[in-house]
Amino acid sequence: MIRLLDDQDLARSLRADVRAGLTAAPKKLPPKWFYDSRGSELFEEITRLPEYYPTRTERAILTLRAPEIARITEAKTLVELGSGSSEKTRLLLDAMLGHGTLGSFVPLDVSDAALSAAVAALSDTYPGLSVSGVVGDFVRHLQHLPDGDSRMVAFLGGTIGNLEPVERASFLAGLRAVLHEGEWLLLGADLVKDPAVLVPAYDDAAGVTADFNRNVLRVINRELGADFDPSAFEHVAVWSPGPEWMEMRLRSRRDQFVRINDLDLTVEFADGEDLLTEISAKFRRDSLAGELAEAGFELRHWWTDPRSWFGLALAQVAHR
Repeated sequence: MIRLLDDQDLARSLRADVRAGLTAAPKKLPPKWFYDSRGSELFEEITRLPEYYPTRTERAILTLRAPEIARITEAKTLVELGSGSSEKTRLLLDAMLGHGTLGSFVPLDVSDAALSAAVAALSDTYPGLSVSGVVGDFVRHLQHLPDGDSRMVAFLGGTIGNLEPVERASFLAGLRAVLHEGEWLLLGADLVKDPAVLVPAYDDAAGVTADFNRNVLRVINRELGADFDPSAFEHVAVWSPGPEWMEMRLRSRRDQFVRINDLDLTVEFADGEDLLTEISAKFRRDSLAGELAEAGFELRHWWTDPRSWFGLALAQVAHR
C-alpha cells in the first residue's frame, strides 16, 4: 500500500473545507465528507434502491462491454480512481485477465480502511494479479500514480459529475499529464434525462438519500466538536437546467446558530437557508467529447444502455 494521506491530512482538509464552506455565501460543503463508515454503508444502500439507476445501468454496460474494452486497450495495468469496494471493477478484471494482458491493478481511494479491505479481497480472488492500493485523493495525487506502460485509468460511477466545470478541466488535464501517448481513460458519465427520472434518484421514497445527505453534519459533529441538529435540516434535491446538474442541499428548518468548537466558529442559518452538499452534473456525448479533447484525450468508443441513461466513454491520450 502507498499512503499519501493519513488521519492528520484528512483532519486538516476537513477543517479547511468546513471553515471555507460555512463562511461562504451561499454555504456549501464538498461531497467527499459524506463518506465515513456510516456514509459508505448508506451509499451502498442507495445503489440498491429502485429509484437509483446509475449503478445498475453502468454495471449492465460493463457486463456487456468489458471483453471488448479488454481487446481494444490490451492494458497491462488497470488504475481505478475512487475505487471504494471495486465491485464493478471485477467485471473489468475478469475480462482483462481473460484476455491475457493484465498484470497489475492499482486502486486509489481516500479511505484507508475500505481500500485495505478491497486489496485483501482482490488479492485472494486474483492470486496471480499484482494488487497495490494507493491511499490518496484523485484530485490532489494523480502525479503519484505508479508509472508504467499500457495503462488504463477507470473513473466510474459518474463521479466526474461531482466536479464543477473548472475542476473537471483541471482534473482531466492533470490526468493527461501523468499518462503516456496511447494510454486509456475509461470514464463513466451519467447522461441528461427527464427530471422525473433524475430527481427521485436523489430523493428516494425510503429516505435513505436524505439520511446520507445529513450524514455530513454527523461527521462534522464528531470530528470538529460541532452541535448540528441533523433533524433541523431538510433534504432537498433539485434539477438545475442551466448547468444541467442535480443539486443536493440541506435546508434549515428554522433560524439557528451552530457552534463548531474546534474551529472556534459560530455559523448562523436563517429559516429556509440552503447548504449545498453536492452537485452531480449530467452529460451529453458531444459536450463530454469536447471536454476530453480540450484536455488531450480522443474519444474512441462510446457505449450506452438502451434508454441512453448512462454513458461509458473510452478515450485515448492523443498525440501532441
